[in-house]
Amino acid sequence: MLNGKKIVVVLPAYNAAKTLKKTHQEIPLDIVDNVILVDDASRDNTAEVAHGLGICTIIHNVNKGYGGNQKTCYRAALDLGADIVIMLHPDYQYTPKLLPAMAAMIAWGEFDVVLASRILGTGALRGGMPLYKYVANRFLTFTENVLLGQKLSEYHTGYRAFSRTVLESLPLDNNSDDFVFDNEMLAQIAWHNFRIGELSCPTKYFDDASSINFRRSVTYGLGVLKTAMQFRLCRMRILDAERVFGKALKN
Repeated sequence: MLNGKKIVVVLPAYNAAKTLKKTHQEIPLDIVDNVILVDDASRDNTAEVAHGLGICTIIHNVNKGYGGNQKTCYRAALDLGADIVIMLHPDYQYTPKLLPAMAAMIAWGEFDVVLASRILGTGALRGGMPLYKYVANRFLTFTENVLLGQKLSEYHTGYRAFSRTVLESLPLDNNSDDFVFDNEMLAQIAWHNFRIGELSCPTKYFDDASSINFRRSVTYGLGVLKTAMQFRLCRMRILDAERVFGKALKN
């Protein structure tokens, strides 16, 4: 808890048994009130490892996809009374040691959303990010900044913090159950004028870290461009914004 705000960390997991313990060991439980893992029908013993670590575990009997996993994560965190929800991949690609800094940026009311950026600084390529992913990240981020009117260093991190107000306000169930969920969510956040902050985050790429293949990366990239273009067309009043991004559930 920080500044009287309850902090819940959510771990959307798929085949994370090899890295979950290391990730969990670095979560600062002195400020984190609860940890929730959603196992998306993993083919390994992720759920068993999570239970052994004492993590509150929700199991999908059928794979619901990365976006579908996050939807379950956020509903569960809000049901526990979270004021701040931090989504962290349990594959140890991102360091949990930044959790206090991310939570603080929201707890003291400076931002509504905080993204841990792999691009700020020089850590992405040094951490092993494949060159083609780095180039694609930079291209997509530049395009999204132009179309969404933002100045973010990246839109594709798997390490994000949200205030309760954000999660209660956005119509997340309208979003994809696939990887583009992340970008649809950020487009909704930008559309409804929530404040987005960033901090620099080192990253680690290794065999057990999760990563989508080239084909799915292309599908994801096209979905990102579609979302950004829809945002711009809504700003131009060519598309109906409520149909595309949904009506905010709370004001």
